[in-house]
Amino acid sequence: MKQLLTGTRIYLSGFQEEDNTPIREWSQNEEVHRLLDALPHKPKSEEEIKKWMESSEDNAFRFAIRLKDDGRIIGFVELDGILWNHRVGWISISIGEKQSWANGYGKEAMRCLLAYAFHELNLYRLQLTVFSYNERAIRLYESLGFTKEGCYRQFLQRDGSRHDMILYGLLAGEWKDCTEEG
Repeated sequence: MKQLLTGTRIYLSGFQEEDNTPIREWSQNEEVHRLLDALPHKPKSEEEIKKWMESSEDNAFRFAIRLKDDGRIIGFVELDGILWNHRVGWISISIGEKQSWANGYGKEAMRCLLAYAFHELNLYRLQLTVFSYNERAIRLYESLGFTKEGCYRQFLQRDGSRHDMILYGLLAGEWKDCTEEG
């Protein structure tokens, strides 16, 4: 039986108390925050992060992304807003440790999360939004088989410029096709 939460170089796990420190550091990094969230940058307190890590909602699953070689946390993935009756959910990812950017860890983590969502939770549709300036993330989502389904035009204002927020979706059958191809 295939391990859903384990990739070649990373694995997804629950959060540990010591994860609070790196996650708090990432929340203080404006660049990391602005790639993930439309809200104004506001570093989170230790208590806010602890509450988020310990949250246990029936329609949300959060995992730490850890390197296999040393167990160090480099980011997180989240599956939330699940509408069980429709088998639909929202996903997101953040690689908070900048040294780990552009190494393929995000793709590996997303493949694990997608397999978990489609094969373990039996979801049918996953969706996400991404800001038009986050070109790395757009390339990642498209490489995983996500389809651009819409655009919230000029949704976000950052540094005096307007940016679109793009909606992507992936259906279970499309994911199956994607995994069979490579």
